[in-house]
Amino acid sequence: MNTNATTHTLSRNDPCYCGSGKKYKKCHMLLDQKQGVAPPTPRLVKTPAEIEGMRRAGAFNGELMDYMRQFVKAGVSTLELDTLAHEYTTQHGHTPACLGYKGYPKSICTSINQVVCHGIPSAKEILAEGDIMNLDLTTIVDGFYGDSSETFLIGNVSEQARHLVAVTAKAMLLGIAACKAGNRLQAIAEAIEPYAVSQGCSVVHQYTGHGIGTNFHENFSVYHHIDDEADNVVLQPGMTLTVEPMINLGGWEVVTDSRDKWTVRTKDGSLSAQFEHTVLVTGSGPEPLTLTPSQIAAHVLVAVPGMSIS
Repeated sequence: MNTNATTHTLSRNDPCYCGSGKKYKKCHMLLDQKQGVAPPTPRLVKTPAEIEGMRRAGAFNGELMDYMRQFVKAGVSTLELDTLAHEYTTQHGHTPACLGYKGYPKSICTSINQVVCHGIPSAKEILAEGDIMNLDLTTIVDGFYGDSSETFLIGNVSEQARHLVAVTAKAMLLGIAACKAGNRLQAIAEAIEPYAVSQGCSVVHQYTGHGIGTNFHENFSVYHHIDDEADNVVLQPGMTLTVEPMINLGGWEVVTDSRDKWTVRTKDGSLSAQFEHTVLVTGSGPEPLTLTPSQIAAHVLVAVPGMSIS
């Protein structure tokens, strides 16, 4: 589930984010102003205990996606998928984060074909041969959030659909690879959008990734398209965020259903796909917290052989 986060602020007299103990104005402020970047504040960087909490949340979220994989097939309703995800989550003592979030009525999002995001599970919505469907799962584990999504191919799909899904998977991996300490957030968009466009696709502008932790959406937005107005935060070890590009076969414009106020579709009716993982920035590179070995083997890297996230 995607929404823009609120950008943080750091005053002149706050302690500098680098940990020097000096006030920001006496430490990195002038350098940041010269470079035109907004610094992360200490609340953007997780403590060791918080990082372990995020790892636990990410591990369960990845486990849930792997559990759901066997049920995503032709003939299954999206409401059945919602019930399965809800029961598996609660039986393990955890909480489906989407249920009730800003009034959202279900535990997961199921977005089929031209639906970009926030598709609401329904008994009337039956997966059919040739569909593509994004399954978006967010779980709360001991107060920490894990968030991931994956686009599934339902049986034999068209070559266009297969191309879109492969491009989207690789775009996400390119974005994750850009999550390196010292990079600006904009590096993620700079990795994703040129690649998607080179493949004849477009990147949705209206929805972004976000910081994540003990709140669903924290501190800053993670743009997947290049935009001068994007948050220009410098990535630091201990930050956690989502990389979740939505890629369309047609134009990037989308419309929201006027009836349910949630379902977002491509404006031109073209297919849309999405992949998402929660990522920890470390000193040695990005650590995807929700990406399991079986996902790498079964789906993501099958679409883009040889692609690495580090």
